[in-house]
Amino acid sequence: MDLFFINIAYASESLDQFIGKVNKFIINPLILLLFGLALIYFLYGVFEFLSNLDNEEKKTTGKSHMIWGIVGITIMMGVFTIMNIILNTLNIDGIDPEQGTVELQSP
Repeated sequence: MDLFFINIAYASESLDQFIGKVNKFIINPLILLLFGLALIYFLYGVFEFLSNLDNEEKKTTGKSHMIWGIVGITIMMGVFTIMNIILNTLNIDGIDPEQGTVELQSP
């Protein structure tokens, strides 16, 4: 009788395939979403600034939105650049951020 035993399903894929899939299906789309949101926030600030040229308070709010949109885009691009510099400096092979693939070497 198996009522008191927990059935465990073991995954048939290895760790590098799992990490590659997490990177490809979760992290990369999340990065693209954040880039898109930062761009939309910036463009909203531009629209708000240009549509309210006579209202100083709305212009200031639009400027703030533009600045924070640029800050968000800059931070994301900086992280991506630093990651590529580290990968290229240390000659780390098997990680391709653009494709979302990771190949781990066995010890």
